[in-house]
Amino acid sequence: MPSLNVSFTDEELEGVRAAAAAEGKSLKQYLHDLGVREMYRQRFVAGASAWADRLRTEFDDAFPDELPPSARDGAAAA
Repeated sequence: MPSLNVSFTDEELEGVRAAAAAEGKSLKQYLHDLGVREMYRQRFVAGASAWADRLRTEFDDAFPDELPPSARDGAAAA
């Protein structure tokens, strides 16, 4: 299984150790979970953005008062 060597300053390592201890995890497990959690967070954000983009027109048609002022008719004339 691949692994990494990660360098930290003494202060950074102290903070990471404290965060791992607060979650009741070893430093190795905490850093592994942190990377995996970020990967899933990015996937979630991408999916949520795609979902919002697909529904944006429908939402804007249903709730015209919720359009930002820059997107309303005549905004360029103001």
